[in-house]
Amino acid sequence: MNTNFFKLTEPTQYDVDAFNRWENNPELIPFTRPNLNQAALERHDTMTLDELKQRLEYHQTYLIYLDNQLVGEMNFMIDPDHLYKKETGTAWIGITIGEPAGRGKGIGYQAIQYLEEEIKKAGLTRVELGVFEFNTQARKLYEKLGYKEIGRIENFTYWADKMWFDIRMEKYL
Repeated sequence: MNTNFFKLTEPTQYDVDAFNRWENNPELIPFTRPNLNQAALERHDTMTLDELKQRLEYHQTYLIYLDNQLVGEMNFMIDPDHLYKKETGTAWIGITIGEPAGRGKGIGYQAIQYLEEEIKKAGLTRVELGVFEFNTQARKLYEKLGYKEIGRIENFTYWADKMWFDIRMEKYL
């Protein structure tokens, strides 16, 4: 198993197609975006190449490859408005292992460690993230990597016929 990470600087239609496939995968939607209700869970969005290029202006984005196959992406933003703890110099991270071939192989663990190194290179010392209450696998991964819970936001996302917390976690690098 050979995992590689590449900074996305010149997105292609291939990248856009992968992002759209992951964003609209009914198995992934509950884990990757907050949803207010069942209709939001069923909503499909389509990103264009221009929109992905615009996103790169405020997200440092990295592609995740397993054995030369694109399986996911990870990114960070600096000091976004949605931080739980408004501390200047904070990176907000996100990660999606979009392809089934990339799941359950420790890629998330490797990916976050890589992302933390990139965040350090950017001169940042704090990372914050949000993980939905029901995503116990991701919570265990973040805890294993040293992230600590700093708060919960009630009624943040809808899934499985109920509303769930968003658990906010942080780590100092």
